[in-house]
Amino acid sequence: MKNFIWITTQFEGFHTYKDAPDEVAFLRNEHRHMFHVKVWIEVYHNDRDIEFILFKNSINDFLQTDGRLNNMSCEMISDELYTHIHTFYDKRDVKIEISEDGENGSYKEYEKVK
Repeated sequence: MKNFIWITTQFEGFHTYKDAPDEVAFLRNEHRHMFHVKVWIEVYHNDRDIEFILFKNSINDFLQTDGRLNNMSCEMISDELYTHIHTFYDKRDVKIEISEDGENGSYKEYEKVK
């Protein structure tokens, strides 16, 4: 069995999808989303192995940007966020979900370094 805690947060961002199909060509232009983020991280015991609020603050600090994400997709944001988390917690499984406006998004699982 594996145990996880999770946090949620959100941030405003602007991005483009430069290779958008013609049917959704409007996505090639810069557009705004509220990106919703949910992060699960493996814990090893039941008494705040990682404290929720401190973990969430670390995630929020990392996500503080001017909102310009250029052409970053949800998957790319997830990878950047994982790199940040991995700096502090390299021996834990991590799962990250990022969505645009809570509607469509990505889910990725990152396995701990063994």
